[in-house]
Amino acid sequence: MSNDQSGRYANLDLKEEDLIADGKHLLVAYRMKPAEGHGFLAVAAHVAAESSTGTNVEVCTTDDFTRGVDALVYEIDEHAFGEKGGLMKVAYPVDLFDPNLTDGTYNVSHAWSLILGNNQGMGDHQGLRMLDFLVPECMIRHFDGPSANISTLWKVLGRPEQHGGYIAGTIIKPKLGLRPEPFAKACYDFWLGGTFIKNDEPQANQPFCPMKEVIPLVAQSMDRAQQETGEAKLFSANITADFHEELKFRGEFVLEQFAKYDSADHVAFLVDGFVAGPAGVTTCRRAFPDTFLHFHRAGHGALTSYKSPMGMDPVCYMKLARLMGASGIHTGTMGYGKMEGHAGETVMAYMLERDECQGPYYYQKWYGMKATTPIISGGMNALRLPGFFENLGHGDLINTCGGGSFGHIDGPAAGGKSLDQAYQCWKEGADPIEFAKQHREFARAFESFPNDADKLFPGWREKLGVKAA
Repeated sequence: MSNDQSGRYANLDLKEEDLIADGKHLLVAYRMKPAEGHGFLAVAAHVAAESSTGTNVEVCTTDDFTRGVDALVYEIDEHAFGEKGGLMKVAYPVDLFDPNLTDGTYNVSHAWSLILGNNQGMGDHQGLRMLDFLVPECMIRHFDGPSANISTLWKVLGRPEQHGGYIAGTIIKPKLGLRPEPFAKACYDFWLGGTFIKNDEPQANQPFCPMKEVIPLVAQSMDRAQQETGEAKLFSANITADFHEELKFRGEFVLEQFAKYDSADHVAFLVDGFVAGPAGVTTCRRAFPDTFLHFHRAGHGALTSYKSPMGMDPVCYMKLARLMGASGIHTGTMGYGKMEGHAGETVMAYMLERDECQGPYYYQKWYGMKATTPIISGGMNALRLPGFFENLGHGDLINTCGGGSFGHIDGPAAGGKSLDQAYQCWKEGADPIEFAKQHREFARAFESFPNDADKLFPGWREKLGVKAA
């Protein structure tokens, strides 16, 4: 950095409570580690400059108005994270952000590029990670937010639209390699016991399983399963595409096929929001406002992994997804499944579901914006669910267990039933071993996943009368 810009882009006399009360700034908390030879405040000010009106030299086009929309560092704690760096907070004037020409709605893509864009590539820091941000009311009211959400699905299932409970789901396995007929049969087999099926993120329009062949068969399988069980079923179809017209074409085709069985409202649309970006998510949100928008986040670990000094913490990604209008988003398993995470990540779900929530650094109010549904996926099965529900405190969510359903010893229908029984077990406050004695599918989950059973319920074989393998 050629010069210290802290005289212009830092004001440590500003008080956070005053900035919040004024409601004219978006506030961001970062963890930052300066590169060797650079001062903390100088680098922090450079971040604020790079993210707003600054350049690395004085330019002739700067005027008094421009200085009025400077982003300002308002708080620092150089040693907050020890060797990982310190805390810095920046106040971004609302006027910096970009509303649509057409309707005045704010763009997540622009906000993202401003608060976590070029500042990631600066040479005078060794790490810059967004930990939390606060969106003021004047902006919250001008983001899309969700249109459909879990209440939409509960209504299809004939449940109460408030606290309608757990939706047991799966992912068709194997992830890739099934042709249309085996794929549709796998759906049918699960739907005889479970409720919700999603495409895995790479399942799309492969030559060996083209959408125009497999989707009609899946719609037919849903109809058969619904007639046989007398229960409504749900399917989340992957319509992710690079071009918005292709994405909409896929969505319209899927709805058309399920409408033949009066089941168009039983469909959700999966969009890989990390790789398709806010444009892909918003295209789906606006083109299909009545359809549950299932935000899959394949690749997000490159941005959100706690192992990285860069990017953003997952709770920030959850907030961005809600602003975009996701009906539901994968949140990981909060340490109960196979993915990176920990039990304290309940804040991710609460930030999505609640109208106000305390984040790591800021208390975010959503001012009536619809909730986004947590979708729990990644190495889960019936044995892991009671502890997960206990930690989260509720079961108003979607859970997709691929191996947890198709790895059940008695097949995917029994796997689906075991998931519902796990929720019932937790809701009743029952002892899982005693509950298993009266619920066969849940009991057989112990034999299906013996390593988990050994870890979670020592002595289960003797208690359930199961011989050692």
